[in-house]
Amino acid sequence: MTVGAGTTEREPVVAQPPRWGAPVAGMVATLVGIATAEVVAGVSPAVPSSLDALGQLVVTALPGPAVTTAIEVLGAANRVVLTLASLLVALLIGAAVGRLAAMSLPAAAAAVTVVALVTAIAVASRPEASVPIVVATLVAATSVTIGLLGRLLGHLGLRPPRPTQVPPSPTDPPVDRRAFLRLGVAASVGAATLGAVARGSRSVSSRLVPPSGPAPQAMIPAPPVAAAQDLATGIEGVSPVLTPIDRFFRIDTAIVLPRVDLADWQLRITGDVERPLALSYDELLARELVEVDATIACVSNEVGGSLIGTARWVGVPLAELLEEAGPSAAAEQVLGRSVDGFTAGFPLAAALDGRQALVAVGMNGEVLPMRHGFPARLVVPGLFGYVSATKWLSAIELTPWDGVDGYWIPRGWAKEGPVKTSSRIDVPGMADEVAAGSVVVAGVAWAPTRGIEVVEVLVDGEVASNAELVPPLSDATWVQWRAEVTLTAGEHSLAVRATDGDGSLQAVGPSRPAPDGAEGWHTIRVRAV
Repeated sequence: MTVGAGTTEREPVVAQPPRWGAPVAGMVATLVGIATAEVVAGVSPAVPSSLDALGQLVVTALPGPAVTTAIEVLGAANRVVLTLASLLVALLIGAAVGRLAAMSLPAAAAAVTVVALVTAIAVASRPEASVPIVVATLVAATSVTIGLLGRLLGHLGLRPPRPTQVPPSPTDPPVDRRAFLRLGVAASVGAATLGAVARGSRSVSSRLVPPSGPAPQAMIPAPPVAAAQDLATGIEGVSPVLTPIDRFFRIDTAIVLPRVDLADWQLRITGDVERPLALSYDELLARELVEVDATIACVSNEVGGSLIGTARWVGVPLAELLEEAGPSAAAEQVLGRSVDGFTAGFPLAAALDGRQALVAVGMNGEVLPMRHGFPARLVVPGLFGYVSATKWLSAIELTPWDGVDGYWIPRGWAKEGPVKTSSRIDVPGMADEVAAGSVVVAGVAWAPTRGIEVVEVLVDGEVASNAELVPPLSDATWVQWRAEVTLTAGEHSLAVRATDGDGSLQAVGPSRPAPDGAEGWHTIRVRAV
């Protein structure tokens, strides 16, 4: 339009929303919604973490090889990785919802509601969940997510285009990137901070830790371990005869430690029994407790690995409870059930053959720690944990052997899991330099319930020494051993092999852990100088 000689009126420049705006708005709103749910979970034991519940659902649904690989590669860190992966997936879904909201906010709200519904199902499946409170929490989180998403998009001038609309009209909300960034950053930082604080507070909630009273005591305590019974007092690096709780391995499928309210908890003995039992925590502690030293191992332990430990357990003899319940003729398997749904089963005969299997309530002079199964767990010497060591125990069910399987069996692991005769070199370490001449080699060997008779150390493939064995605390524990070998200057291989109490020599291997435990002589290389 001409307004004067040689002058043309310019059309107003309308700021365009950034292309990344809608996805970022969706991710920020999702993060705040997750933080809202985490805050409630942090103050209410009746509301499990949505991230943890979704992660647990993934673990349950994954095929066995995937779970096994995650445990082997990541160890205990697999829980953190899976939680972070759940968060990443949620943020990617949030980005997609943000794009959808830029076209239709009602459609985005419907998508958020569907995701919240799936999350509610996962969270409500947790044993500690209160469905009404869970639903109310996720409704609030959904409302916060949708409300914040609408506001963030408003700062960007984004709303669904009208069919007749050409370029943005003067009536459209202005693009205010600064307001968008201020709100987005504040919301993200606040959500991350509140979420982290909430997760931390949940871990120290009074309902999640064992009672602060004295540890359960056995009627006849085991004698204290003398210095002469523990090579670790004289040889640095050797595994101590009793593994400290803070060094005891933990491998299980629980993404988050199950929450147990002692006011409601009972240990039930059910299934093919004549007289079903139900015992409260106080009733369990009131029974005649015994103290048992026992080594337990994870089937995922590689040759020379650390997924094994020895502890002093206090608990009720499993055989006494089963005999009181009265196994029926159909009972062939003991199936332990955790409060989070995990199951593990082993032959009934293994509970009644004289080995000191326990429903354990104490560990190394303390109340059974949360991470190791509070309020009660099964300890069955001689069997790998995947078939026997049910933590956070809620029920013991007697069943037929066929047709009823624990968690790991359909995932490709053997149904019977006896611990294999094994040994490990602790000192020296792999690739260590040692002084040429007489060299001390030491470690542990184990064959729970069978015991260890002989340990031999091999140098460059030839037997060089029969090791000195420290008398074990019991036939259910590992044996510390010590040997001296002579090494000339140069590179050498050191290997160890054990013979158990039945006269069986440890298998030379090598074989991987799946499906029934690794086999092989632990071998290291050292350099003598």
